[in-house]
Amino acid sequence: MWKNLALTPLTIAIVCVGGCTNQATDKQLEVWRNEAIARNAEIVANNTKKAQQSQWNLVIQGETTTGKSLNFNWQQLQTLATNHLKTTDPLDILHSNEIFDFRGVPVAVLLQQFAVASHVTDVTFVSFDSYYTTLSLKDLWQYPITLAIAKNNKPIARAQGGPLYLVFPYTQYPQLKQKYDSTNWAFYVSNIIVGTEPVKLRVNQHQVNLATLDKLPQVTLEQTVGYRISWPSGKVKLSGVRLRDIFSSFPEPLPAQGGVIIRGKAPFYEDAPVRLATQDLSECDILLVTRWGESRELIPAKMGGPLTLAFSSQCPAKLSQSRWVTFVEELTTTP
Repeated sequence: MWKNLALTPLTIAIVCVGGCTNQATDKQLEVWRNEAIARNAEIVANNTKKAQQSQWNLVIQGETTTGKSLNFNWQQLQTLATNHLKTTDPLDILHSNEIFDFRGVPVAVLLQQFAVASHVTDVTFVSFDSYYTTLSLKDLWQYPITLAIAKNNKPIARAQGGPLYLVFPYTQYPQLKQKYDSTNWAFYVSNIIVGTEPVKLRVNQHQVNLATLDKLPQVTLEQTVGYRISWPSGKVKLSGVRLRDIFSSFPEPLPAQGGVIIRGKAPFYEDAPVRLATQDLSECDILLVTRWGESRELIPAKMGGPLTLAFSSQCPAKLSQSRWVTFVEELTTTP
């Protein structure tokens, strides 16, 4: 049995952290919970090797004065992980009152090497399984919020949030519980996004930016979304371009008998991308969303932006229930 349930962040995610305007029904919560359990089992089964610490990387990217990203391998993280943080762990439900000794690297130490742009106000942490949480940059400078690699002098098992676990100093700073509850503790962190990245989409061998996408036919949907984290639970306006229109702008046509593979930022998508048939793209509006809401605001990282995948409510059930990918980075045709 997985200690403390490795699916905890996924299960918690379904209650729409931060941005909900309406509460989900008990029936919706049960459906989402079962989806989270099934998805977590798939992740654990398919990615055992990638869960090994020696193969783990942490990427920091986003809005920086240098325009460059940082990549830390496991050996580098071990060298930096000299800070000890003693606190309770709200996700360890069997030992909720116990104080654990976490060893890791404060996020502020990592950000000091990144040259954060002056206008940035928040930082988003993305996990292996595509879960994400966003924190105030000011709080990251002020408090020793830590990416831990060890718990009570032992490597953190995958089922306990490892190998890289975002933890908060609840015991030392109890006021943090009011601002960041247990949903902000993130298991198996793989990416840190400072602010929001500019649009950088790879379509087969082409690099596409926002200006290019804005030149294509624009479509707006108004419906309940499937992103769940930090999005309203009611109907939302989503604006963007159809996947089929993106490919029609390039000389390589969509394969008649093939389809498209969509990958997001999370490493999970390397082994479990969303696959759509060419026929699916012609049946209904499947959008790469660039803006949301009445005022067509750009999608920030705290909502999974700058690019997200959305399915029209007019799509067949088998499609509309597909995974709504956040942090979309790559579209690839497949025979």
